[in-house]
Amino acid sequence: MSETPAYLRVAAELRRLIVEGALEPGARLPSRAALAEAHGVGPNVANSAVRLLMAEGLVHGRAGSGVFVRRPTARRAVVRSWHDERLGGSLYVPDDGTGRAADGGRDCVSTTVPAPPEIAERLGIAPEAPVVRSDYTFRSDGEPGMISSSWEPLALTGGTPVVLPEAGPLAGHGVVARMAHIGVTVNRATESVTGRAATPEEAERLGVAVGAGIQALQRTYYAGDRAVETADLVVPASRFRLVYEFPVGG
Repeated sequence: MSETPAYLRVAAELRRLIVEGALEPGARLPSRAALAEAHGVGPNVANSAVRLLMAEGLVHGRAGSGVFVRRPTARRAVVRSWHDERLGGSLYVPDDGTGRAADGGRDCVSTTVPAPPEIAERLGIAPEAPVVRSDYTFRSDGEPGMISSSWEPLALTGGTPVVLPEAGPLAGHGVVARMAHIGVTVNRATESVTGRAATPEEAERLGVAVGAGIQALQRTYYAGDRAVETADLVVPASRFRLVYEFPVGG
């Protein structure tokens, strides 16, 4: 009979301490070196144990601070809604019937870059044509809940008040409202969802383990047949579930 791998034994002991309350929510885990010494294993084994707990959603990392016990919560809902101003990429929690955004905020950095080949194809523009790329981090209850990257053709928004999503008269508004401000009517959107493992960059930004399960969304807005924006959104599967809301007409 094969012996249980060492990292699973370490993870099981840490899991027990968390479940029984010996490691309370918000408590910082010992360093990997301290865990390795305490359990008589190597640093790589300790690291694998912590990564497993991160993938399970029991702990989360804070850049430069360490790994902390997560407060136990049910998987919250991210609503993807086709109702006015509700498909803006915010984190919504509709379980209480209000549809209000989860407590938190968002950060955004926008730059003008040449369109990578895949993005150019999605937007229907020439490769390397200038686009405005906006990278977002959305927080829910103080933790990163979703990250996204959005691209808009500079030929469409350049020289207008809405060229930067988080600046100007419609700062913080969704794509539909911003495009309407410059006379562009967005009338449809496509969105595809795949499940995959988090990349190192995604894991660092979301506070999950490398290889943890994520839900990757690829969304594109259209005005007629013209793509006006495309985006990649990433949500940690251990903490959130996607809920889709569609209008129903007669």
